[in-house]
Amino acid sequence: MSEPTPALPTALEWEQLPEPQVWVVRPPRQRWWLYGLFLLLTLFSTMVVGARLEVNFLRQLPAFSLEEDTLSLFPVGWIAGHPANLLMGLPFSLTLMCILFAHEMGHYLYARYYRVQVTPPLFIPCPYLSLFGTLGAFIRIKSPIPSRAALFDIGVAGPLAGFIPAGFALIYGLSLSRPIAGPPAPSLQLGFPLVFVLAARLLHVAAPLSALVLHPIADAAWVGMFATALNLLPAGQLDGGHIVSSILPRWHRGISLATVFALVPLGKYLWMGWFVWAVLLPLTIRHPRVPRYPDVSGRRRILAICALLVLVLTFTPAPLKNGSGRDVWREGWPSLHDWGVQEAHSLRDKVRHLQHPK
Repeated sequence: MSEPTPALPTALEWEQLPEPQVWVVRPPRQRWWLYGLFLLLTLFSTMVVGARLEVNFLRQLPAFSLEEDTLSLFPVGWIAGHPANLLMGLPFSLTLMCILFAHEMGHYLYARYYRVQVTPPLFIPCPYLSLFGTLGAFIRIKSPIPSRAALFDIGVAGPLAGFIPAGFALIYGLSLSRPIAGPPAPSLQLGFPLVFVLAARLLHVAAPLSALVLHPIADAAWVGMFATALNLLPAGQLDGGHIVSSILPRWHRGISLATVFALVPLGKYLWMGWFVWAVLLPLTIRHPRVPRYPDVSGRRRILAICALLVLVLTFTPAPLKNGSGRDVWREGWPSLHDWGVQEAHSLRDKVRHLQHPK
């Protein structure tokens, strides 16, 4: 026997019911002054570096010449003595900032499109530790990503958006570059990705890239290409890691570990900076959870192939020549050995003095 259905409440009873409580979750307030401050600081630090690059270009010297009469890597004292010289760094600074801004805005706009809470781009000034005055920029995602398609779009939009202005800057900057006059000066020599080789052939550049005095705009394009390649590494929470996680979520951890292991021999034989990335990437190997279904469509898989092609074009196995772990060890070990011998002799003399004071 079924129980009788209770009667619906009357209008008077509806009015007497307690009103439901509603909580409105407001997005956190952004500290726009902080983002603006870091933007200005990064603009200043890249202008200082750009002014030095412009001076070396006018003197037909390599970008990072190590001759005694050249300016320091970050000549802030020279700028302080002649503030007008800071304007010489505008071509490099504005080009680089445009590339970085396009990259981050690609992430930002797609995140806003999917109603994902995200911070504005935060630029990182780095006047002395970085050759180019900055460590790039980043945004922070502060809410869950609703789908694998959203994760893919947010991840791939940045590198593709940054690659486009970097490509235009590369073509224009190489067209302004010229061969080094006279014997090559001692300098920090850059390695070049495949996209630089193809652009040089397109422009019919006769001299090898290593024998060119790059225009500061071409230097900014080099930084933009390098940053694009780093972000497209298929590991952790990099843009490439987002792409892999959206298309092959079960393979993300394995591909990330394979990438880390591949960086170790690159650090030993080509550029020791890969050791740093081999240490940092495992710290971000855990990926935020995203709903497994629906799957990523075929159109996005084509874009993933395009992103892989961009990685091949922009990746530089040896960003700095003669900077492999093996080379640094060979050059640094004799000095370290001599220093150790001197310290050992000094310690022995101190012990003898304590044992046999005058």
